[in-house]
Amino acid sequence: MFAQVIFPLPFRNSFTYSIPADLIDFVKVGVRVVVPFGKRVLTGFVVNISEKTDVKEKIKPIRDVLDDKPIFNKDSLKFYEWISEYYISSLGEALKNSVPYGLDVESKRKIVADMELSMELYESEKNKKSIKAKILKLISEKETYKISQLQKLVKKKSIHSTLKSLEKKGALTILTEIEDAKVRIKKVKYVKLSQSVDETYKILPEIESRSPKQVVILLELLSANKPVQLSQLLKKTNTNQSSVTSLFKKNSVDIFYQEIERRYVETYEELKQDITLTTQQDKIVKDISQKITEQKFKTYLLHGVTGSGKTQVYIELVKKVLSINKTALVLVPEISLTPQITTRFYNNLGDNITVMHSRMSLGERYDAWRGVINGKYKIVIGPRSALFSPLKNIGLIIVDEEHDSSYKQYELTPKYNARDAAVVKGQLSNCLVLLGSATPSIESMYNAKLDKYELKELKERVDNAKLPKITLVDVTAEKKKQRTEGNFSKVLLEKINERLSKKENVIILQNRRGFATQIYCEDCGEIEMCDDCSVSMVHHINRNIMQCHYCGNTKPVPKGCSKCGSLSLKFFGTGTQRVEDELSFHFPSIKIERIDSDSISRKGKLGEILNRFRKGEIDILVGTQIVAKGLDFSNVTLVGVISAETTLWLPDFRADERTFQLLTQVAGRAGRSKAEGEVIIQTQNKSHFVLQKVLLNDYDGFYENEISLRERNEYPPFARLCLIETKDENENNARGAISDYYKIISKNNKYLKLVPPAPALIAKIQGKYRYHLIVRSYKKNDPGGKILRNAILNSMIKYNQKSRYRDIKLYIDMDPQNII
Repeated sequence: MFAQVIFPLPFRNSFTYSIPADLIDFVKVGVRVVVPFGKRVLTGFVVNISEKTDVKEKIKPIRDVLDDKPIFNKDSLKFYEWISEYYISSLGEALKNSVPYGLDVESKRKIVADMELSMELYESEKNKKSIKAKILKLISEKETYKISQLQKLVKKKSIHSTLKSLEKKGALTILTEIEDAKVRIKKVKYVKLSQSVDETYKILPEIESRSPKQVVILLELLSANKPVQLSQLLKKTNTNQSSVTSLFKKNSVDIFYQEIERRYVETYEELKQDITLTTQQDKIVKDISQKITEQKFKTYLLHGVTGSGKTQVYIELVKKVLSINKTALVLVPEISLTPQITTRFYNNLGDNITVMHSRMSLGERYDAWRGVINGKYKIVIGPRSALFSPLKNIGLIIVDEEHDSSYKQYELTPKYNARDAAVVKGQLSNCLVLLGSATPSIESMYNAKLDKYELKELKERVDNAKLPKITLVDVTAEKKKQRTEGNFSKVLLEKINERLSKKENVIILQNRRGFATQIYCEDCGEIEMCDDCSVSMVHHINRNIMQCHYCGNTKPVPKGCSKCGSLSLKFFGTGTQRVEDELSFHFPSIKIERIDSDSISRKGKLGEILNRFRKGEIDILVGTQIVAKGLDFSNVTLVGVISAETTLWLPDFRADERTFQLLTQVAGRAGRSKAEGEVIIQTQNKSHFVLQKVLLNDYDGFYENEISLRERNEYPPFARLCLIETKDENENNARGAISDYYKIISKNNKYLKLVPPAPALIAKIQGKYRYHLIVRSYKKNDPGGKILRNAILNSMIKYNQKSRYRDIKLYIDMDPQNII
């Protein structure tokens, strides 16, 4: 028997391996196997099994099988094939998402150096400035390196021939070591009585005379009447391991290993509420429930105003799915949204649920993933990566806040959009897909208008709550009237004071981290920039450092200008730290907490803050866009926005849409119960079309204006975009590579429109220069995007064959959410 194996690497071929007789029963489609690959050992996925093969060369055998049960079958494999085809990646790169990080078994090569000989060889090479000289210098200073470390340090990947020549001279030895998986099943020691209760009581007097500690252990086991974890037993009885070992030797107790599950525990808590559905909610639940029982694919768009009870609709529909013995997947855009929604699902549906996200430990993620494979969990809640959880028999996929750009994978290949992929997964799984939002994306609403999706609307808030009153405050006019203090208008400060005096809560949004977003020299005009990125450093006052928010580099705050030495430095721009600082000055006795990625980096911190906010222990929450997403607190009556323009001025065709969504969403945090809510939005341009639509809560008016602009300017949903990026530490290489690719794809592609290559808006990140090329095809000529994908793929093949820059990787982003 032979297995076709693919690897999570950027090539499209599958490889044939023979199945040893002792593994015949274990090798199945969908399991991971450990196999030799050249001089390495890798983990791969079995995608097919056959009795014959056309391969003529010597076929290597599979070494081991890592899974008891398949992660996917031939039907679910189609989803990964679609991901790899649409987002232009290898199938192995797509399948890598199906497994939590840390489960691969693979070989790593490292070198062990003869440091003295390396130093001698370096002396004769040091004037040449060659790769060999760089490597010799490094290995004369340190004995062992991973090859990947050396590649990074010398800034070149093709160093293998140099290493081999140095190995022949005796300067180093190349070793291959097998690295096991970073995470495993956790087993711990348990202790139980080996005799009956009566027999144990009989031996107590005899043991007591010799070892009172052993009696304490036996009495504890008798009272527990079940196996007890060894560590807990020793702690509770204040005894040691030797006492338990002695009892084991006397056949009084058994010591054994038992698997335990590492389960993620959410720190946020909320009491379960008995909720009666509104008439609108009830109608939507009944309509969609009827379709769930039909078990046919259909996509719904639920457009519900903030506070209209979309989460309760989700819960009722998931209950329906469970009642017909099917599973459900609930996607949320960010980990920050999971505390409240997860708690509400747990309160209603109990232990059928697991969460999967990157704040969990490796062990917690692994055990949750295994629980899904084994059928223990029927509902998975998580961000975009949860889309790949191995749920079987799916009856419903919910995408909450479907408009959110966090559903797009920006960093790794394939750069998928979980919202769009969820619709395809629903189609392949023959189940319903429900997209929900108070501010649906332009693309989703367009699909609803074309009847591709069925639109459902919740136009009123639950509990007779009213939408908040929104006021736009022109800060330019307020400054002229001297009615501002720092970043706050007097209007906003007075409103905050009014709400605090009534013991009501306040949320303040400023969508920038840090204290000051720029440090500027008044004399020479120099702005303190990151050394590795073409962006300004941000001042973080709590640690008194400057930090780049793109690469993470930090520097001490300069005493003088780094260019001219002047002491006339000014701190411009406003981040959440400055807002928090100013609020503390104006309201010194009030408890303020900040929520941004700096302040909630510790696991469970967000849940702890939200608990305290719910209990009234925190008066004001200050935060970035995290505070705009999914928070539901009845005592929040005022929301303040420090600057409405934060996202409005970005040079991106989605800037207006993002601003409308962010401001509408954050406004929706106010007045979610009987107490009337109010929103104060500070702006420098109160007549701007987007802000006027936010003021009127007019999504329909905003959509009609935006869709006509998109059509006129040939942007999605009327066209499909693909962003090609090159990046390299040498700017000429990055520019040359994108120019070569542009020349290739420009030929004979009459259905495509190309924007000539140019430096990215942020031209340098992490020390690498970036160049962009945007390719678009029109939906009327290329409805499924096949022409666009084929052109990009064929051009990549020619680029890899002909370009002298082919060592520079092309990064492909189909349907980019960000072109900066």
